[in-house]
Amino acid sequence: MLALYFAPGSSAMAPHIALHEIGARFESRPLSFARQEHRAASYLAINPEGKVPTLLVDGRPLTEVAAILFYLARRYPEAGLLPMGDIEAEAQILSWMSFLASTIHPARRQGIEQARVAYGLADQRLGSGEWAVGKYSIADIHLFRLFWRFRNAACPEPSEFPALSAHYDRMMMRDAVCRTCAIEAKIGYELPV
Repeated sequence: MLALYFAPGSSAMAPHIALHEIGARFESRPLSFARQEHRAASYLAINPEGKVPTLLVDGRPLTEVAAILFYLARRYPEAGLLPMGDIEAEAQILSWMSFLASTIHPARRQGIEQARVAYGLADQRLGSGEWAVGKYSIADIHLFRLFWRFRNAACPEPSEFPALSAHYDRMMMRDAVCRTCAIEAKIGYELPV
């Protein structure tokens, strides 16, 4: 049994999308940042860092977006979210996931100008490709969620990040993305500024 602890709009949106992409049955366990539910003793017993997401796999916690996405892609290979057997493509996905975690995600905390520089790098890296590694993958899901947050907070013109804006539009055409966004919006966003 799978259970996802998430806060709507947070980094947990990526695993939430992936769960809908793979079609796995899972229990949804939303947490409220406003009510500090991620700091409650019951949640800290599962994830002592008090961060989201946490995916319970048969009661065992798995944390960190990249690890959860990788786990889901490997556990459900029929979804095609990880190009199995293509070591170069797998390495490119790992490269994207590392770049997103080490460069893009922390840029937001360094200010809007640093975030723009980081997203400029991501835009260049994506280039004219439809997907991050040529085929839709967990890297696209992770990239989408991070740009989704930036796009909704900073409201850049599509021309500032043309590749990322086109990628965003492609992602918003996916059923799993639309479904996740609708579910999370209905619960309500409580993201820190």
